[in-house]
Amino acid sequence: MIAPLHQAWLDRRGPHAQPTLWATKHLALSLGAVGRPQEAITLERDLLTHFRATHGEDHPDTLSSAHNLAIELAELGDLKQARALTEDTLSRRRRVLGDDHPNTLSSVHNLTVWLAELGDLKQARALTEDTLSRYRRVLGDDHPDTLGSAYNLANRLAELGDHEQARALAEDTLSRRRRVLGDDHPDTLDSANNLANRLAELGDHEQARKVEDWIKRHRRA
Repeated sequence: MIAPLHQAWLDRRGPHAQPTLWATKHLALSLGAVGRPQEAITLERDLLTHFRATHGEDHPDTLSSAHNLAIELAELGDLKQARALTEDTLSRRRRVLGDDHPNTLSSVHNLTVWLAELGDLKQARALTEDTLSRYRRVLGDDHPDTLGSAYNLANRLAELGDHEQARALAEDTLSRRRRVLGDDHPDTLDSANNLANRLAELGDHEQARKVEDWIKRHRRA
């Protein structure tokens, strides 16, 4: 649906009219969501170039475009460029929006994931712990973004060998996601799988199997 709308605005008003820019942004997001990151990157680069030239480096539209471009770069496996772009975007968002703004925290969240994938586990853990603390303070313990950050921290703790703390956090996150999202939600099932892995790492294979059986019962076909 968005592609014909984008083409219509492009034909009618040109590439830099506000409706066309809006359609371009959402087309890029849609392409990324359906597994076409290279096409999304082409659109995001054009948007970022335009916003930098017209709005400046620190404008919210510029930073949003940079944030989205970094996501698509990571999807294509270009983690180093994604990291560099996200670090720059994060620095600007902290200065413009503040440390606790949801957009700033979203940039930190993405950065922690890519740092971990690049092997910088200690920095990833430290940033994730700080981000989780801010999410809890700003959004509350049960907000989906808070729970997503807790899920990631459990992974970082496990990767660094802190298996008991990882298990405890995984259990708490699963409990909260079950209450907030329901047993069948994909995020809840991801948390259950996370807990099963943490239990297995601690040698509690019987309990891990029980959690895996619970996942099978609740996973939708």
